[in-house]
Amino acid sequence: MNLAELAAEVDTACRLRGEFLLRSGRTATEYFDKYRFEADPVLLDALAGRMAALVPAGTEVLAGLEMGGIAVVTALGRHTGLPCAFVRKTAKAYGTARLAEGADVSGRQVLVVEDVVTSGGQIAISTQQLRELGATVDAALCVIDRDEGGAGALAADGIRLSALLTRADLDRARADGHSRRRD
Repeated sequence: MNLAELAAEVDTACRLRGEFLLRSGRTATEYFDKYRFEADPVLLDALAGRMAALVPAGTEVLAGLEMGGIAVVTALGRHTGLPCAFVRKTAKAYGTARLAEGADVSGRQVLVVEDVVTSGGQIAISTQQLRELGATVDAALCVIDRDEGGAGALAADGIRLSALLTRADLDRARADGHSRRRD
């Protein structure tokens, strides 16, 4: 499957029409449900397979952000053979009480992995926390960059964002008629 076909599959699976209340308080007539590609093992595997080529040389650990980044990082780890860390928004208060579970990040080159980037805010917060744990983080990788300023904001924090797909890719797939109804 080429990248345009993959964009069409994601667009078809995830773009919903209706009336949706957004976190910002705004109402939208279109909503992108990222969990639909994360819950589809065939589509998620295809995305991770294409993302593997975007992992920077020298990466030692893939760090997936809670919640959507966890599915993506696990699939990506299968394709790269790299160990994964699962990064919480806040450290849990019980058990290990760790912020990052799984692979150790201290002293290692870590790539932050996220599903969809809008403002980049959670990547920036989690990167700072990972750096405080001793990780070296200078890059992040996402499935979709919504082209709403996230890459620029992250660059200001010394984080280079790479994306497999952008909102423009999804819009182009829809406009070109590649998107189709899935069963």
